[in-house]
Amino acid sequence: MFRLSIVIALVVCALATAAYQDVSHAQPNAKTEAAIRAVLDAQAAAWNRGDLEGYMDGYDRSPNTEFVGGDTINRGWQAVLDRYKKNYNSREKMGVLTFSELEITVLSKDAALVLGRWRLKRANDEPHGTFSLLFRKTKAGWRIVHDHSSAA
Repeated sequence: MFRLSIVIALVVCALATAAYQDVSHAQPNAKTEAAIRAVLDAQAAAWNRGDLEGYMDGYDRSPNTEFVGGDTINRGWQAVLDRYKKNYNSREKMGVLTFSELEITVLSKDAALVLGRWRLKRANDEPHGTFSLLFRKTKAGWRIVHDHSSAA
């Protein structure tokens, strides 16, 4: 009976320790996820008011920032902005942007992967697709350094 009590006590201690570790790791991840969601919310809001440069605030202002879409790879924050300006040169083309089905995976204290869906609601169509984003924690906060988006 004494051995059984010791075994039960050890199991309870092990479970309590595991639960504590899960909570201690969950809070930083929750904070990171909230910060990343805030960036994406700000991007959608900027897009929906026709502010492409505000939308681009979600990207790292770096020559290493990448956007992959279709058969092209754009490198550099300015090149990505120029791509958006060329493809979405009117409010009609921009439509209303929504993001959905976001899955945020925190990879480390300064990196996260985001999977999700995008949709534009426009007068005559609703283009949509999926994306994977690599976020890095920069001096400016969490920013996109790699965006791979595809249309359905």
